[in-house]
Amino acid sequence: MRVLIDTAVLIFAVDTPEKLSRRAAEVLRSPANIRELSSISLVEIAVKTTLGKLAFPDLIARQAIADLDLRILPFTTDHAFRLFNLPAHHRDPFDRQIIAQALVEDIPVVTCDEKFKLYKGLRLIW
Repeated sequence: MRVLIDTAVLIFAVDTPEKLSRRAAEVLRSPANIRELSSISLVEIAVKTTLGKLAFPDLIARQAIADLDLRILPFTTDHAFRLFNLPAHHRDPFDRQIIAQALVEDIPVVTCDEKFKLYKGLRLIW
């Protein structure tokens, strides 16, 4: 199964794996899954680390990507155009971009963010 890992789930997997749901942990562990991380998540981590809102340096991010065997999903023009018709249920621009990617790619998002549930057609794993 192909899945998109939300930024918070990546951080939990590294810093506090006990915060992951049983299902999320299984998805992260299973070699049968194709686990993808949005390039937007890397931007979010970099911005928040630079602003002092998060302590997750690039070396930790690189190691997490390798350890979890994540593929990076680039943010494309199709993803950007999906934002034009995306309801404003979620105000966080990073999350909105991840939601748009998941909808365009038709893949579930592994997330604990309750606001993601407001998006029709978005499949979630938690």
